[in-house]
Amino acid sequence: MTMKAVVLHEYGGPDKLKYEEWGDPQAGDGQILIRVTAAGVNPIDWKIRSGAMKDFMPLELPTILGYDYSGVVRSVGKGVTGYAEGDKVFGRAGKTYAEFLLADLAGLSKVPDGLDPIEAAALPVVLNTGHQLITEAGKVQPGQTVIITGALGSVGRTAVWVAKKLGAHVIAGVRGSQKKAAEELGADAVLALDSQQEMDSLGLVEVVADTIGGKVSDALLGKVKPGGTYASVVGPPLNAKLYPNVKVEAFGSHPDAAGMRALAEDIANGRFKISIDRTMPLADAAKAHAEAEKGGIGKILLLA
Repeated sequence: MTMKAVVLHEYGGPDKLKYEEWGDPQAGDGQILIRVTAAGVNPIDWKIRSGAMKDFMPLELPTILGYDYSGVVRSVGKGVTGYAEGDKVFGRAGKTYAEFLLADLAGLSKVPDGLDPIEAAALPVVLNTGHQLITEAGKVQPGQTVIITGALGSVGRTAVWVAKKLGAHVIAGVRGSQKKAAEELGADAVLALDSQQEMDSLGLVEVVADTIGGKVSDALLGKVKPGGTYASVVGPPLNAKLYPNVKVEAFGSHPDAAGMRALAEDIANGRFKISIDRTMPLADAAKAHAEAEKGGIGKILLLA
């Protein structure tokens, strides 16, 4: 048995992604086989594809990329409880750019009522990452002031919502041209990260939650109070050693089905949203990568 999948045979540009036949996975004991509805495209996907991550996350080529998905349970192996054939699910797994996949139970949940089953594929990685950036890396507490960079991005939007739910005073960091759009986030204040005047007038804060890195991170590290935390999903600032009294927490997210499900329910209930730019056929994954790498857009979903 074979299925269609997007296969990477060698590191390189988007053209290295090939839509071709691949062995159809089968659910063994304790496993769930998913018929994929949609797969989400994340920045980590093209960083891995290009070879930029090969020293940290080496691949055994050829392989299938992708971490986000939504789909329908096709079959369950012995010992699996709580799921049955036909259940609509979403989650994090490996090799999601394919017609079928074996679910990682740690990152799997049923799609909440009211949530579009295709749009659900955009959520797992960004919900986990934004949630953990605030609660695990930043350890944000009620009443603390936290700056969230890239606040209009998918991870940033999640982080803003989680921090507000915790009772923090949230400053949404965006480009000056994005300030009006950022008003929809419900943050307590909006900061133009590319305005020297606004950066200079910024007081000290307990936490910075960074999703963009670069020169902005170097500048914001100096805005953290001694004993405060600089949490980042893009690595530590280059000048971190200059601020020994600030705790720098650079981390990668991990699957958390319960946290993912709770935030997905918030989205289903209209409390916040993740922007989806477009859907494309799975066969057009190379085009999707090329578009997504340009930046400045919502998530792209690949329809299997």
